[in-house]
Amino acid sequence: MAKPMHPTPNLDQLETGPWPSFVTGIKRLAKDSDMAVDLLGQLEHSYETRMGHWKGGTLGVVGYGGGIIPRFSEIKNPDGSYKFPDAGEFHTLRIMPAAGMHYDTGTLRKLCDIWVKHGSGLIALHGQSGDIMFQGASSENVQKAFDEFNELGFDLGGAGPALRTSASCVGHARCEMSCYDEAKAHHQVINKFLDDLHRPALPYKFKFKFSGCPNDCTNSIQRSDFATIGTWRDNIRTDEGMAKKWFAKNGINTLVNTVTGMCPTRAMQIKATKDVAKGEHITSVALDGSQSLEIDNKNCVRCMHCINVMTGALQIGKDRGVTILMGGKSVLKIGATMGSVVIPFMPLNTDEDYEAYLDLAQRVMDFFAENALEHERTGEMIERIGLANFLEGIEVEIDPNMINRPRMNPYTNMVGWDEEVAKAEARKAAAA
Repeated sequence: MAKPMHPTPNLDQLETGPWPSFVTGIKRLAKDSDMAVDLLGQLEHSYETRMGHWKGGTLGVVGYGGGIIPRFSEIKNPDGSYKFPDAGEFHTLRIMPAAGMHYDTGTLRKLCDIWVKHGSGLIALHGQSGDIMFQGASSENVQKAFDEFNELGFDLGGAGPALRTSASCVGHARCEMSCYDEAKAHHQVINKFLDDLHRPALPYKFKFKFSGCPNDCTNSIQRSDFATIGTWRDNIRTDEGMAKKWFAKNGINTLVNTVTGMCPTRAMQIKATKDVAKGEHITSVALDGSQSLEIDNKNCVRCMHCINVMTGALQIGKDRGVTILMGGKSVLKIGATMGSVVIPFMPLNTDEDYEAYLDLAQRVMDFFAENALEHERTGEMIERIGLANFLEGIEVEIDPNMINRPRMNPYTNMVGWDEEVAKAEARKAAAA
């Protein structure tokens, strides 16, 4: 049985709303944890003073330079002792999850048992970098907890100016949208750059994230410096039987309002079957005896909306690989940014493909380490030095498909302009 609770009138108010409150969860832990009791006391004090009262420090485990987030309470008695002693040291261990965040219940129970034994019992699945956040351990217990996590097969994640823990979607394991093996790419990147993760030596944090398709379930485009997103470069595939079943159930209005009308580039049309265009880049599928859905794949930007709505009837292509975007991050010096396309398409199937992928990653990491300013993310470095200099530094040729957002790029295709100008002048002359 834990020690008596501190009065928490401010925190109690947070339990009165319509949604579940984190306060209720900590109170549940506090029934058996003195650390949770004093955590609530410190948090109540912060609500009273409207200030945070944690400070950092230096703390680690043997052989590692990062992965532990030190937190020491600043609230002390006149004699220098902690006012909330059992939460005076409330350190966080960042633990790397399995690629794709695959767990079994036995492993989860063992993780929980270790943290109840050595820490507060408070766990966050998962932090912004993808780590399992084991929150609340004394300085004495940090090493003990890590040793048991390590024996279970888990390692510390990144913290500080280092490569951070990577995240990948469930992807290849169970998702039909997956365009490459995300877990394999994730595993290879972490193994190659493990020293950069455990021993901070970069100007600032650097993140890899892996999504199997443009749905981007890891939010890699806005949360990582090096986003690897699955894509395809051939035509969308179709299943006529499933398309007819979908159309019979949902009808023309739903098709127009939720599929063709939502296409961002108007690459889809409903046509009489006899009027469907023929061409290398045209995909068509019959909806009933007279109507067909026509897709102009040249204008498709792989937004995934139609495939999500008509799953099975429309499917990803077979010529699959990845698009690599760089520079995504949250607010820092120049505000939140999304990644910009640097590699429009890279196959990622063979050992040679992975070698090329890891070689690119190495060049980017090296360039970032040598050229970024302190506390500067990759996107801010690119903004400061210019994209052309960045591409030259990582030995990548300029490509018109390098874009900031769909249908927008800094290049203009001039092919055929002279002929069009000549035709326009001829029309003006004829009219005169």
